[in-house]
Amino acid sequence: VQLQAFGGGLVQAGGSLRLSCAASGRTVSRYAMGWFRQAPGKEREFLAAISWSGGSPNSADSVKGRFTISRDNAKNTVYLQMNSLKPEDTAVYYCAAGAQPLSTTKSYGYWGQGTLVTVSS
Repeated sequence: VQLQAFGGGLVQAGGSLRLSCAASGRTVSRYAMGWFRQAPGKEREFLAAISWSGGSPNSADSVKGRFTISRDNAKNTVYLQMNSLKPEDTAVYYCAAGAQPLSTTKSYGYWGQGTLVTVSS
């Protein structure tokens, strides 16, 4: 499966963005999906994950209540709605596909190319 994340950009603190992750090749409905991010000089960080059916959504404490993951299997697309953005949310955001909606990078075998989100203060 090939993944492409898009929807990043420049936003002011307190603003919102919705990232999308479009899948091609195998249908994404076979996979759990996750969102991660990586800031310069930092490790890749788990944000949120969702099962193949859309159940069991979970998110990291650092973004809980601000970021929401969802999916539309008919459109082969997964979303990350990001609200109340902060400058520390600035990073490259990646979507990934795997067998289980877990929080570790090794749980995902397929990765998109990333989309940059910059939050200005």
